[in-house]
Amino acid sequence: MVLNNIENLLEKYENGETSLKEEQVLKNYFSEDNVAPHLEHYKPMFVYFLGNQQEQFTKDLPLKTKKVFNYKWVSVAAVAVIMLGVYFTNPFGGSQKCEPNLVGTFCEPEEAFNEVSKQLAMISNHFNKGTSTVNYLDEVNKGASTLNYLNEIENSTSIIFKTN
Repeated sequence: MVLNNIENLLEKYENGETSLKEEQVLKNYFSEDNVAPHLEHYKPMFVYFLGNQQEQFTKDLPLKTKKVFNYKWVSVAAVAVIMLGVYFTNPFGGSQKCEPNLVGTFCEPEEAFNEVSKQLAMISNHFNKGTSTVNYLDEVNKGASTLNYLNEIENSTSIIFKTN
């Protein structure tokens, strides 16, 4: 009768239908010395489960934070490079004569400031376009995680209704 009960529990175990108490009965049975010969191949598995049941992980797990690349600092660095470039190409301020025929030069500081402002606005616009595509990828990741929830629901319903 006990052997018949163990075989029924093994069948339920293989189908994933056993409770924790029934699994404990199986572990206790297979930890004994008198196991039926045709069930001997289950013994190492259940002895392993019984031995590892008391095993615990004791090391601390470091929590890794996701590093986010901050584009604000890139724009600050770009402004600094442009300002240094402007300073070093004209280090003595207004001591040089202004030549309006040269391409890319300005005689009036207001004109230069306005042109630099336009260029920086254009650079900022391009950076913002790049970050908007990255934000779009974040939305795609959120959608993928929602799909994972649907997979979990499907798995649990298949377990409940025992469909494969």
